[in-house]
Parts: sequence; structure tokens; C-alpha cells
Amino acid sequence: MSLAHGRHYLAIPGPSVMPDRVLQAMHRPAPNIYFGELADMTESIVTDLKTVAQTKHNVAIYICNGHGTWEASLANTVAPGERILVLATGRFGFGWAETAARMGIIVETIDFGKRSTLDPDRVRDALNADTEKQIKAILVTQVDTATSIRNDIAAVRAVVDDADHPALLMADCVASMGCDRFEMDAWGVDVAITASQKGLMTPPGLGFVFFNDKAEAVQKSLKVTSNYWDWQPRAYPEELYQYFHGTSPTHHIFGLRAALDILVHEEGMEAAWARHATLARAIWAACEAWGSTGSLELNVPNPALRSHAVTALRIGSPDGTRLRDWLSENAGVTLGIGLGMAAPGDDAWHGFFRIAHMGHVNAHMVLGVLGTIEAGFTALDIPHGKGALEAAAAICARNP
Repeated sequence: MSLAHGRHYLAIPGPSVMPDRVLQAMHRPAPNIYFGELADMTESIVTDLKTVAQTKHNVAIYICNGHGTWEASLANTVAPGERILVLATGRFGFGWAETAARMGIIVETIDFGKRSTLDPDRVRDALNADTEKQIKAILVTQVDTATSIRNDIAAVRAVVDDADHPALLMADCVASMGCDRFEMDAWGVDVAITASQKGLMTPPGLGFVFFNDKAEAVQKSLKVTSNYWDWQPRAYPEELYQYFHGTSPTHHIFGLRAALDILVHEEGMEAAWARHATLARAIWAACEAWGSTGSLELNVPNPALRSHAVTALRIGSPDGTRLRDWLSENAGVTLGIGLGMAAPGDDAWHGFFRIAHMGHVNAHMVLGVLGTIEAGFTALDIPHGKGALEAAAAICARNP
């Protein structure tokens, strides 16, 4: 007998759980794509997206996923043959770098490993070594979805300013926006990217590139900009189709409008950030209790450097895969795989898993996931410490 029958819970770091209101908003006939409610709705979405990113500047909307926003951000800022500096703290930092290299951009990467945040001193050294100021942009992932490391974006801005370097500061916020605090303008970010399927609680398919006046000036200086990725008509459309370079992603717009109503107008960004922080602490408390016995450990030792959207864990091969399989088959819960934590073909890959806690999540959802994980540990005879659920519940109970 399996206890998985019922509503399956997807605890992977994207696509995240979608509110029923988002799904219901999308369940309708297609609208007029030239005039009427769709145009007004898109304008309101642009306004609210700027609130989510904490910027007064521009946003371009693309029909793509997060990988598409990597390319869009680079197509508008860096020409083939120019140099960038990538600060990598996991698989997704390298992914952005790989996209740049495929576009003919010269990539310098600083690898900070899979368990620690970036080191501002190493960034400073790289910028000081660039005496001819050839680095066009610095790419940093606020939260790497694979490792759950959260980087201090404002600290990078400070280093760039101290070095008096003209490079653009570009931040990948696909995993973090709407979950971890992000303040584009206050932190001095020139370009920020995100996508619809994580903190924005909408199906995969929409990508967003935010850019300020400095980045816009750089874009205008390029000799060639891709016709599709060009952010100018998307940010300054004269007709509705220009937002999307063609037919509007109609039902994604309906869904995103409902999601932003919940996130921006009903909860508010400060409350959303606080909710994610509290639920993250509850998960960490449980994991620390489990880890008091056995091999389970949080991938990021320092709580100050952990994401509030996803938690990466190490447990040793093959228990990560055993646990994930048991939960999916017997409890109706899917955990995230250990993406990029071991080389392809290495059995060590089976020793990792991730718990997502991003977007439309609350206390009972998080506590339910933790309860099923404990059941999995017990069923599989995986050694673990006691008191995990009590520790998580205490965090939730203390929430003001």
C-alpha cells in the first residue's frame, strides 16, 4: 500500500507550488491580443514587477525561461570578443558563463566552490588586475539554486565602486526574487534577471530582465543587438505586441497578474521576505536536529549565507536518492535532486537532495514536508537525530 495517493507536493526549487487562484486565472478562453484588457493588464504587471525588484527603472518581459534571460541580459550589454567576470558559487553561475562563451564573449570565472559565498577580496583583486578596464560586466548569482548559497550583492557593488571600475553589475535572481530580500536600486545593481516559475508562482515560460540607465546606455552603444532579445521595444512599447516581440503569452499574463496580486498587493514584499526567512529557519532547525546523529548536513554551514528559498543537503550516497524515491512513491512528495554537486556518472551524486521552500508556501506545507522526510528516514533505517519536528514547530510558533 502507498500513502502517496492524494495531492502530490512538489518540493523542488522550481517550478514552485502555484496558488489555485493563478491556475484558475489561466483557465479561460484566449483574449483579444491587440486591444482591451490584455494591454491594461500588461501595463499593471510591469509596474508590479518593478516593485518586486525594488527598482524605478525598466523591465523587459521575454517568453522564455531563466536560461533565456541569461542570453537576453548579455545580448544587450556585451559584444562578442568583450570580457566579463563571472563569480560562481554553484552550477548556475557556470551556466551563465557557458551561455556567454557560446555567444563569443571572453569569460573569466572565479570559482568559490559549492559550500561558501563569494570572497569580496578575490573580486577586488580581479578588478585591480584589470588595469585597462576591459571587463564589461560582472555576473553574480544571488542564490545558486543548486548549492543554496546566497551571495551578498551589495558587497560586490562596494568592491566595484572601491576599484573605480566601470563594469556593469549583473545579478541572477531567478531562484531568489520574491523570496530573499533583493533591492536592485539600493544595492546598485545595473541588470537583474528572474523568471516566472519560482518566487513569482507562475508556470515556467516568462523571463524578466530589469535594467537601469547605465545599462541602457551600454546597450545603445552596441553596434549590433539581437532582434529578438533587444530590450528597447519591450521596455518602451508603442503597441502591445512589442512587449513580447509578437503574440502575447496570454494565459501566462493572466496567471502572473493573479500571482502579483497575492505577492505585491495582499502580502507585500517585506512580509513575503519575512515569511520565507522564518520558514527557512524552521527547515534548518529540523535538519540540524536530524544531523546530530548520522551523516545528514546542510550544504552551507553558515546560516547567514543560506538561501531563504531552497536548502541543499548532503547525506552520503546512496541515501539521497533512496530518500527521494521513497518520498515520491510512498508519501506523495518530490524533493529536488543534487544538481551539479558531483560529476556526471559519479555515484556520489546519489548523496544529495534539496528542499524547496519558495513562493506559495506556508507553515503547514513546510511542516508536512519535514514530517514525511522523517518518515522516510525511519522507513529506510537512515540514522538521524531526534527532535527535528519539534524544533521546526517551535520556530513557526515563535513567529510574531
